[in-house]
Amino acid sequence: MSSTSKKAVCILSGGMDSTLASYIAKNDGYEIIAVHFNYGQRTEKRELQAFRDICEDLQIKEKYEIDIPFFTQIGASALTDNTIDVPTDGVEDGVPVTYVPFRNGIFLSIASAIAEKEEASALYIGVVEEDSSGYPDCTDEFIDKMTAAINQGTKKSTKLEIKTPLVHLMKDEIVKKSLELDVPLKHTWSCYKEEEAACGVCDSCRLRLNGFKKANSTDPIKYKG
Repeated sequence: MSSTSKKAVCILSGGMDSTLASYIAKNDGYEIIAVHFNYGQRTEKRELQAFRDICEDLQIKEKYEIDIPFFTQIGASALTDNTIDVPTDGVEDGVPVTYVPFRNGIFLSIASAIAEKEEASALYIGVVEEDSSGYPDCTDEFIDKMTAAINQGTKKSTKLEIKTPLVHLMKDEIVKKSLELDVPLKHTWSCYKEEEAACGVCDSCRLRLNGFKKANSTDPIKYKG
């Protein structure tokens, strides 16, 4: 690609949503700069492996693996604090215990700094409202306000658009769109708890499995039992 090609920073966790968002960015004609965060989450190693596999699939040349150790210092989330159990009964009112305090705000801030350095014009994030009922950092309103703050707090030449192509999709629609775009779902990882075989019972596994079921498709990753 020429140096004048348009660039997009993609926040890529290695999950199904962020992977599809990255494939959409590629289809939209962007040269992708992939950003992954190691933040002390229970499945950190497995997510990193997924990220690297997907970068290879997408033939991404420019990628960043960013360590954010302070999330484990503050705890307060079942994803980063081993004293808090990951819920497996699918019943939670209010903000789930898997919510990591202001995680997407912090991810977007760091990704914006990278986008400014790389002179990117777009930033893709795979937030999904269905996936995150109760997550305050996954709404359209939050993304709009972050976009305004980021463009206010960067150079005048930096004009960044935050794109959330999946925000209003249901999980089965995400599965169908992924299959349509030949997204290598076998390389993605969604489980909150396990790294060898997905647990199948945490909220993230339940949503994923239900999405495949509704899409009349079979999940290619390995599950326990």
